[in-house]
Amino acid sequence: MRRRWLLIALAILALFVGYSYVTVSSGPIEPLGRLAFVKLANPDMYPGHLHSQLLAQQAEDKGSKTALVLQMYGGSNYRSYQEGDVYIIEVAFIDTQGAGSINLGQVNFLDSLKLALFGVPDGRYKYMSDGTVYDTYDEMMNHVNTLAQEHGQQGPIPMVFKGTVREGNPIITPGEGFPVYFQILTKTYGIIPAYLYTFLGMFSPYLNDPYRNYELWHASELQYDYNHGLLNQNYVQVNTSTNRYYTGLYLNNSNTY
Repeated sequence: MRRRWLLIALAILALFVGYSYVTVSSGPIEPLGRLAFVKLANPDMYPGHLHSQLLAQQAEDKGSKTALVLQMYGGSNYRSYQEGDVYIIEVAFIDTQGAGSINLGQVNFLDSLKLALFGVPDGRYKYMSDGTVYDTYDEMMNHVNTLAQEHGQQGPIPMVFKGTVREGNPIITPGEGFPVYFQILTKTYGIIPAYLYTFLGMFSPYLNDPYRNYELWHASELQYDYNHGLLNQNYVQVNTSTNRYYTGLYLNNSNTY
């Protein structure tokens, strides 16, 4: 009896995996999972940065002209840019009902469970890309698809969530961009493929990030350096009015976490 139920469970799992694979393989977005564990420099998605070059190489390997990287809003204007032969499109999500999840100590697990089961309520997230705040998911994706077409995209757009963790354990904390990665997969392919590809995507750096050992062995040191400005490159921060507005928004909602 136990073996029969095990076989039934395996058959159901195989059905879900097969359905998810077929659905995603013919879709407009190719989920590549998590890009990295911790920041090596700030800004990290910037022409010439190691993680930027890594994403461009992954996109080239897929024969893609563009790639989409998802982050958590932190004050930048998230300009899209050219990295070699690949145009990298940056999108950051803004959670208007909380401060985001920088580490496990700040995660509202009940809230996270509701989002996982029922999806993101309309209007909860806003999105920043190329200096503009987009109020809706559709507006943000229209911007992404327009940029992709303008830069010669053919076929699905490779997508990663940046995954870098500013505090805490980067092995058990998914890092930047994780919620909106799940949201895009859910809206594009449905909940079952979203669960599967989000889960599998957590393991991507172990296979694809050549800096993974250095990042993990030196995680606390790199996080300290980042949080104290020691990884900052020589660049000018813009869009400061938006930065102040959403910093205030985060502070006002931080008591929910």
